[in-house]
Amino acid sequence: QVQLVESGGGLVQPGDSLRVSCAASGGTFSNYAMGWFRQAPGKEREFVAGINYRGRTYYGDSVKGRFTISRDNAKNTVYLQMNSLKPEDTAVYYCAANHGSFIPSTPNEYDYWGQGTQVTVSS
Repeated sequence: QVQLVESGGGLVQPGDSLRVSCAASGGTFSNYAMGWFRQAPGKEREFVAGINYRGRTYYGDSVKGRFTISRDNAKNTVYLQMNSLKPEDTAVYYCAANHGSFIPSTPNEYDYWGQGTQVTVSS
């Protein structure tokens, strides 16, 4: 059983940067591809970015060029660096783990989820 705990969310202004983190425990971190999703009120959960153990990355179209996903396998942690934030980036951001090296872009393909962290972009 893998536990995922997100942190680092908050209130920022448009154009600001923010980094959210996800700490994993209870499993072998290197066995999992990690993903970030987000969900705004009244909307479906949206794929943001994913990364596998080897460092291969994959991004959703709405964040390409602004967000960067990375992982520290020694610390069992995955990060999402968010730059040039926009009000439409406001959402609860969730971390997810999928067993294997494949990076899914749909929520139902992930095995474990964190509780989420709120990111609000507003002036």
